Amino acid sequence: MVSIMPRYAGGSVKKPTYEQVCSGRTGHAEAIRIEFDPSQIAFRDLLTVFFATHDPTTLNRQGNDVGTQYRSIILYASEEQKREAEQFIKELNGSLPHGQTVVTEVKPLDEFYEAEEYHRKYYENNAYRPYCQLIISPKLQKLYKQFTELLKSHARAR
Repeated sequence: MVSIMPRYAGGSVKKPTYEQVCSGRTGHAEAIRIEFDPSQIAFRDLLTVFFATHDPTTLNRQGNDVGTQYRSIILYASEEQKREAEQFIKELNGSLPHGQTVVTEVKPLDEFYEAEEYHRKYYENNAYRPYCQLIISPKLQKLYKQFTELLKSHARAR
């Protein structure tokens, strides 16, 4: 089973709020914590989905969202995850057009701070809002289309 929860991580401020993170002065990124069973889904599969669903070559930006809190970052929980992430990035860099490079940070996981209640399940609770319809929905459609088999196999494993 996979558990996903929105968090703030990678910065220096203890227990930051969304407003503090958005100020760009906490050092935190908006992140998700993924708890998974490696016997059911491989870390490499998670990396594949991660890199396919955002632009890891743009510094401090994801689509219309700009700021250090939107940087691409992997916070690893073990040296094995660090090695796998660094190897994946090396392979990805080798496949990119000339002049492009992955800017994803790879850092040890220190602490995750839970996002506020209103920030959790944001899309589910706000699917009618323009941002969700114009930005999030197309990303989800791409995810479901590109990773149908992986999602099906994970659903079967539950």
